[in-house]
Amino acid sequence: MGDDPDSSGPSRSRHAEAEPGSLKARLGDEVRAALRAGEKVRLGTLRMLSAAVTNREVELGHAVSDQELVEVATREAKRRDEAAEAFAKAGRDDRAALEREERRVLEAYLPPRLSEEELDELVEQAVASTGAAGPGDFGKVMGRVMTEAKGRADGRLVQEKVRARLS
Repeated sequence: MGDDPDSSGPSRSRHAEAEPGSLKARLGDEVRAALRAGEKVRLGTLRMLSAAVTNREVELGHAVSDQELVEVATREAKRRDEAAEAFAKAGRDDRAALEREERRVLEAYLPPRLSEEELDELVEQAVASTGAAGPGDFGKVMGRVMTEAKGRADGRLVQEKVRARLS
């Protein structure tokens, strides 16, 4: 076991090592800080994100890049949004609030949201580039906008804007 010349001693973890300065290293630092500070919701959310990142690494067969970690965080944030909405509809405001709080913790790992103006501009560019003329071109425009937005805009808001623009 210790005979590997590239080994600098026993591994601290079975997870892939994080490059200093990477989002994964920052995640590890923030987990430790939340643990020391006793921030239960923050700690639980960061641990959940860390587990999701580890699962993604197993799927990929290599350590995640910063971009791949952002994709994992985006998926987890979307799950929190959906859960908060479901709990709110069911009258479970306490659970909805917890899901929203977890979402806020995840925002540190997400790309900044597009402003209304930036989103409107993306819709206009997509309409122009696809030659969209009416509601029948909805799918083409949606695909183009969502590709450009890459997790920086809520899909429902994009749908509303594209529908309004094409009607």
